[in-house]
Amino acid sequence: MRVKWYVPYLFVLPAFLLIVVVLYNPIVQNMYTSLFSTAAFSSQPRFVGLQNYTSFFSDANLLTAFRNNIYYGITCIVFQCGLGLVLAIIMESKLIRNHSGFFRTVYFIPSVISITAAALLWKFIYQSRGGLLNTVLATLGLEQFQHAWLGEANLAIWAIILMAQWQYMGYYCMLLIVSIQKIPEDMYESASIDGANGFQKAIYITIPAIREMILVVTVIDVIGCLKVFTEVYVMTLGGPGYASHTVGTLLYQYAFIYNKMGYAAAIGTVMFVIMLLLSMLQLRISGSGKQ
Repeated sequence: MRVKWYVPYLFVLPAFLLIVVVLYNPIVQNMYTSLFSTAAFSSQPRFVGLQNYTSFFSDANLLTAFRNNIYYGITCIVFQCGLGLVLAIIMESKLIRNHSGFFRTVYFIPSVISITAAALLWKFIYQSRGGLLNTVLATLGLEQFQHAWLGEANLAIWAIILMAQWQYMGYYCMLLIVSIQKIPEDMYESASIDGANGFQKAIYITIPAIREMILVVTVIDVIGCLKVFTEVYVMTLGGPGYASHTVGTLLYQYAFIYNKMGYAAAIGTVMFVIMLLLSMLQLRISGSGKQ
């Protein structure tokens, strides 16, 4: 018996409706709200058009938050992606390949730790009085390097960025290892016959062969840096002042502390567009959907 043309669509319809209601409807509602000046329980929102968007350029706090996200992203690319790549190459080298399982486990475990728990732990480490970091510095006779790490405007965001580097480096390292394992061994054997050393193999074989995965990992990392919220909220609440705010924490403060829902919705819309473009770039680089 021939199946009616619409039967397959009936099977995908429930999932489609769920995605529309749960995902796309809030996005559209957020874009609509961004055109108004409104509070959480305002009965008569005032239409302001694109005024919320033009206010970005005069909002020094938002510019500081964007700058902190940029600092976060650049540092993560260098340490999480860069060192992750170095570790992946080392663990797939013949020197420690037979024992790389142990190191993979050690480097990957931090990525499954709750970011809230990690942030609380590092908050205790950074305490100006009794904190582990300042205590170690005092023990080593380096009192001149002691600081209120989360209480100084020029240090707070960097202390948070430093905390974040160790946690996801192993995760990106695992992604790169999977890609390295797909490289044919014949290429390395041919390079060895030609007299290439380990460094030359990494530069001329490994990195070019996995360049697409390197770009994908970099884009994933940048998207994650744009969404930074928990560690900043737990460790400093964006302080001192607005010095360590990221866009995510500032959006939360505008929406739920200052009750500027329209302006917060505009910030969310801009971040959505940026991350959508980055996601499209990632899909294009990775060739998703291609046979």
